[in-house]
Amino acid sequence: MSVKLGLISDVHSTPGPVQEALSIFAREGVEHIICAGDIAGYGDALEATLRLLTESSCLSILGNHDLWWLEANDAFAGDWVHSCLQKMPVTIELELEGKRLYVVHASPPVSQMDGIKLLDENGELLSAERHYWQTKLEPCNYDVLIVGHTHQLFAEQLGSTLVINPGSTQFNHSCMILSLPEMHVEVFALSGKEPLRSWNWGMFQQGGYSNL
Repeated sequence: MSVKLGLISDVHSTPGPVQEALSIFAREGVEHIICAGDIAGYGDALEATLRLLTESSCLSILGNHDLWWLEANDAFAGDWVHSCLQKMPVTIELELEGKRLYVVHASPPVSQMDGIKLLDENGELLSAERHYWQTKLEPCNYDVLIVGHTHQLFAEQLGSTLVINPGSTQFNHSCMILSLPEMHVEVFALSGKEPLRSWNWGMFQQGGYSNL
């Protein structure tokens, strides 16, 4: 029996694209939803975004922006947002349909900053980076690795591990659905925009994506 997982990441305090992704997941019969971190940052609607995730029973991990937010708002311990984020893990391990899954924001085992960057600015695969990460991930004992952080959109088989980054709902305009045990990945566009395979803040500062 096939199980569908909805995958999102780097939602950055912007609820609109998250709500759209959740609607897609409901329409497509998704059974589990995973967010690979960075719920906070950039946007100005953290609480609304977090409520969407919690109300949808999304399995969420902490990203670097979430940890920074907790550190900066330590005085508000006990606040709903603070308490909700504080309870989140930094990794998730699952086994579904005979497949072992690991979720971490940047890279295993627990990095928040050493992101898996496989694409250039035009979304083309970088062979040297692919080789580097395939070698680095060889000791990993899971079938699927789900990451975020780099604002890149890919599903790449690196050795025995399918490495997936669903991209940022806000900046890549994307979410994914992973079907198990088939290991089939489908990308869905958000915000009425074509998904960007690669996005970076430097291009935003130069005005390349000033409409985001």
